[in-house]
Amino acid sequence: MKLPFMKDAPFKLPYTTSNITSLLVNRLNGYLDQLGKDRPIVIICIGTDRSTGDALGPLIGTSLSKFRSPHFHLYGTLEEPVHAMNLDETLSAIQASFTNPFVIGIDACLGQVSSVGCIQIGEGPVRPGAGVNKDLPPVGDIHITGIVNVGGFMEYFVLQNTRLHLVMRMSDIISLGLFTAIAGYKGVSASTRDQTAATDLS
Repeated sequence: MKLPFMKDAPFKLPYTTSNITSLLVNRLNGYLDQLGKDRPIVIICIGTDRSTGDALGPLIGTSLSKFRSPHFHLYGTLEEPVHAMNLDETLSAIQASFTNPFVIGIDACLGQVSSVGCIQIGEGPVRPGAGVNKDLPPVGDIHITGIVNVGGFMEYFVLQNTRLHLVMRMSDIISLGLFTAIAGYKGVSASTRDQTAATDLS
């Protein structure tokens, strides 16, 4: 899916940026507004709870699951993670269950020191496992990633020793931004949306 208005560099901002959730919602709206109202939205949160850095995806999935929203289909939580061992199976199940879904791939990634703590949104798939030299299938029509630590050396050790506070703060922002954008796209009123978010994230 080529979106002419998204030719600029992908969205990449520190999670501490003022009004970061609203900025994230605005960028997601740019993608969602191009979809037909009946196109199913599938969110795949990739990662494992066995590694602090790699838990970003499952944490986001768990937060999103609390909304109990009928407006998207969710794969990947702390209880039932999507990771290297079951990613192919999960993608096959999605292909068999949905017609032309709009897939949002979410994963943690490693980057430069100056980028740690940044949230990224971009057109095209996320490539899970790339930072640790795993050959896994790409996931998503668009992707959301959080840069949780520094890449380039001892990646498994770095992921294991990532600060949980950073990962949890990023997961809170991404999950709330995603829910808000999708609810707005599906026509849920702002008051209902905000009340649900306040209740389920408390």
